[in-house]
Amino acid sequence: MDVDLIMKVAGVGMIVAVVCQILGKVGRDEQATLVSVTGIVIILVIIIEEIGELLESLKRIFGL
Repeated sequence: MDVDLIMKVAGVGMIVAVVCQILGKVGRDEQATLVSVTGIVIILVIIIEEIGELLESLKRIFGL
């Protein structure tokens, strides 16, 4: 697993956590929920790209 991928996911997670905490403190719980969902979507997009590359590598290796 690439360290760069882990750092990207951790960075997005930290930013989302901070923004959610700030929004929660000022009473904007709905926006905090939207930020959380957006963070999850961003992380899923990053991971899906990596899974796609993994599957392409497996196709090349096994000649499928």
